[in-house]
Amino acid sequence: MSARHCEHGTEDLCSAGTDLYERALRRGPLPAEDAQAAPCLIDLGLLHPALDDPARLEPVAPVIALHRLLRSSEERIASERQREARLAETFDSLMRIAGPQPTAGGTPTIQLLTGTERINRAITDAVAHASEELITVQPRAGLTGERGQVADAASLGRDQAALDRGCHIRTLYPHTLRHFPIIVARCERLKGDVQIRTLDEVPDRLVLIDRTVAFVPAGEDGRLALEIRQPAIVNHLAVTFDRLWRLATPMYPEAAPQPSHNGITPRQHAIAALLVEGHTDAVIADRLGMNIRTARVHIAKLAATLGSQSRAQLGFLIGRSGILDQEH
Repeated sequence: MSARHCEHGTEDLCSAGTDLYERALRRGPLPAEDAQAAPCLIDLGLLHPALDDPARLEPVAPVIALHRLLRSSEERIASERQREARLAETFDSLMRIAGPQPTAGGTPTIQLLTGTERINRAITDAVAHASEELITVQPRAGLTGERGQVADAASLGRDQAALDRGCHIRTLYPHTLRHFPIIVARCERLKGDVQIRTLDEVPDRLVLIDRTVAFVPAGEDGRLALEIRQPAIVNHLAVTFDRLWRLATPMYPEAAPQPSHNGITPRQHAIAALLVEGHTDAVIADRLGMNIRTARVHIAKLAATLGSQSRAQLGFLIGRSGILDQEH
C-alpha cells in the first residue's frame, strides 16, 4: 500500500511526486494507479493519459511543463497588478477627501500597541529620550516573584538613567499602597528628584514623558496600550495629572500624616463616599486598589463606628453624620 499523500500547495512538487515524475521520464508511461501516491503530478500537468492507452500515464516534457507553469504565474501576477491598480484608483479619491496624512516614515499620533513585550519596549525607548520629566500613575502594586524582580530591575535602570539626565519623576499611587515597603525601598534606591503622592482613588495606569508622549491602557488585561503623541491629548493628560497631584497627599521623600476625623480614617472616608453612590464591595475594592476582603473589613469598621446594623442603614447614617462634608 502506498504512503498517504501529504497536502501541499498547488504549485509545489512533493518528494513522492518528484520521484514518480523522474521514474516516468526515465522509463516512459506508468500505470495510472501509480499516480495515486502523488496526485499533484496530474494537478500540475506533469502526467497525462497516453493517447493509445488511457490506463497509462505518460510524462510531459519538463520544458513544456515549466513554460506552462510560468505562464500561469505570470497571469496571476498580471491579475494582482490589475487589482492593485483598481484599489489605488478607488482610494485615490478617498484620500483626497481625507486630506493630508502622515507619511509612511512619520510617527503616528496615536498608535495601538499589542503585547506586554512591545508595550514595555516602546515605553523604554521613549524614556531613553526623556530630558525633563517622567510622570506615572500606578493604581496597583507591581508584579511579584521572579517576574516582578526582573521587571523592577529593568525599570530601575531605566528610571535612574532618566534621573541622571536631569529628569524628575512624579508618581501617584492610591492610599492603599502607602504602607507597601517595596515602594519606598524602590525610591530610596534611585538617586535624584523622585516624588510620590497618594489619593483615595487614582485613574488607570498612565506613563507621560516630557509632556510629549503618553501611554495608557487600551484593555483590561494589560496586553493592549495606546501610544499617544497628539499634542492636545497629551496636554490634557498632563493638566489632569497636575490637578490630581495638587490634591494628593505626599508620601515620599517626606510622608504627610493622614489624620482621622471623629474616628473615621481617610480610607473609610473614601469607602463611605462610594457606599453612598451605591457601589458594591467588589467595585469599591477595585476603585480603591485593595482586595475585596480588606474592603469588607473597612466597611465593617465604618459600620461599627456609626452604629449601623445593616447596609441600608449604613448609607443613611453616613449621610446624616456629615463625614462626607469633611475634607481629607
